[in-house]
Amino acid sequence: MAATSAASNDSSEDLPTTTQEHLYKILVIGEFGVGKTSIIRRYTEGYFTPNYKLTIGVDFALKTLDWDDTVKVNLQLWDIAGHERFGHMTRVYYKYAIAAIVVYDVSRPATFDAVLKWLYDVNSKVMLSNEKPVPVLLLANKCDIEEAVIDRDKVNSFCEEHNFIGWFPTSAKSNTNIDEAMKFLVEHILSLPADSQQVMPDKMSSMPSSITSSLDASLHMENKDSGGQRITCCKV
Repeated sequence: MAATSAASNDSSEDLPTTTQEHLYKILVIGEFGVGKTSIIRRYTEGYFTPNYKLTIGVDFALKTLDWDDTVKVNLQLWDIAGHERFGHMTRVYYKYAIAAIVVYDVSRPATFDAVLKWLYDVNSKVMLSNEKPVPVLLLANKCDIEEAVIDRDKVNSFCEEHNFIGWFPTSAKSNTNIDEAMKFLVEHILSLPADSQQVMPDKMSSMPSSITSSLDASLHMENKDSGGQRITCCKV
């Protein structure tokens, strides 16, 4: 009987582990030219080029992480054009987001001055399912520029005062702190209470073209009173 029991225990240990799969939509926002697209491309595709075209409306990229042996994380990084901050469509773009990244350019102080406007815009248009604000991370981008100086005490105080979950000096060009910042954000998202997570529609978890189709319906409803103008929201 003892031998039979031992065999039974060994068999149970060989059973496959169930993998939990998560889908998270993350907004990447900030003034035009701060490097949002460069950060996303560096993180999702592993390269940098100075020749990006200006984002019009919204673009997005996908990233899959095998977080550990039991957790797989799928990220949708939504690149919101800098001129869209007060646009009518941002409420549609922000829908179902679980977190946001605000980016500013350390070589252009005016882009730091605009950070609060982006933060307030997010907080006014999207929240977690438990009605708490979505977590927001601040990135001080282009830290590779030698002439740019970051006042770390000032940024620390700013983030603490305005409830950012943290901040990182980053550079898409030199690949400084991009992976570290994203890991920090995903860890924070995974630690959120279960009742805070919004359930995204099935269409949002399939192919990018399905995401575009899902938004097209929302865009049509948003614009039916504005002459039926069609807005191209995504580039696939």
